[in-house]
Amino acid sequence: MLAPELPQYGIIARWPEDGQSFIHPSDIAAANRCLPSERVLKRFAFDGSYYHYSYGAVRFRLRPCLWLRIRPDGIDIGDQVEVAGVGMQRDLFVASVWGMHFVQRKGCIVYRLRRADSVVPNLYTADQLKRLDVKEKVRPGMTKHPHPKWTGAGETLTDWQTTDDR
Repeated sequence: MLAPELPQYGIIARWPEDGQSFIHPSDIAAANRCLPSERVLKRFAFDGSYYHYSYGAVRFRLRPCLWLRIRPDGIDIGDQVEVAGVGMQRDLFVASVWGMHFVQRKGCIVYRLRRADSVVPNLYTADQLKRLDVKEKVRPGMTKHPHPKWTGAGETLTDWQTTDDR
């Protein structure tokens, strides 16, 4: 069996018809907290029979099952992000990503943020957020500037103190 390229992101929107047999026996409680839902799960490992999933700090193992794979935006739960301000409509602030949900009718991931100890009531898309660990790179200039050359010729000032001659 060929191992898939991991990590992958996706949702399990419906419960499989064969019950809980696809869940690892020791992970049933953790998986029941996250399944089925629109939460974006991270599939990060495959041990031969079970895929390892995570949603923030919640981790569980599932056998291969039907899920909707989603293209990630580069933002994950726990990342520090800056919310872009828009005029007088939205304030600029820094928060951490607390939840990721896929909105099927819009076809995008929305993010729930946590600022200090409170959850921000609005949901944000990736174009409204900027990860704080991603720094922009400025390319080196292409203009050749002449470097000044001093040959030592010319006047030198011996008394450079300013005087008031008023």
